[in-house]
Amino acid sequence: MATREQVEELKQKMAEERTALIAAARGLTPDDALRVPKDAKGEEQWTALEQLAHLHEMERSYDAWVRAALERDGADLTGVRGEPVRIPIEDANGHSVAEMLDLLDRERHYTRGLIDGISLEGFDRTAVSPAFGRLTVLQYLRSFYRHDRQHAAQIAGRQSDYKPNFASGKEPNQRQARIELVAKRGQSQQE
Repeated sequence: MATREQVEELKQKMAEERTALIAAARGLTPDDALRVPKDAKGEEQWTALEQLAHLHEMERSYDAWVRAALERDGADLTGVRGEPVRIPIEDANGHSVAEMLDLLDRERHYTRGLIDGISLEGFDRTAVSPAFGRLTVLQYLRSFYRHDRQHAAQIAGRQSDYKPNFASGKEPNQRQARIELVAKRGQSQQE
């Protein structure tokens, strides 16, 4: 069973990694926030602004996954997503780093409240994600600080020491999937 110490460690790591992410993002010039690294692949092809928007969207999704596991142990997360965000990835480059960090701060405030409301037994509930397999609530919540660490490194222009453990064994090209999703939305709106 999850312990109070593990929950406190989770909250501490979430705060530390978010602080590092904010520092990396605040250090960017407006031009740097729009730069794409040479020879980048997948998510690394996103600008820093797009990465911040991605973090916002994923935090909403992680929160939705945690709520689903709390509602029903062993929940199937296929199709479970968070509420749409005000600034999606495809619109992020038209906004400032400060705007994106404000959105991340607001979302994290919600997440901290969610965590504070979970009983110790709740951290052991599970949900099954097509991307990650069966994880406990605590494991999903640990994704928050690991995801921040991954993108803080990318924003700072270095390789992250963290790579997500996808059930398929291979990270999907989320950037390409997003491009295809936006194109499909545009087609359906024209019809």
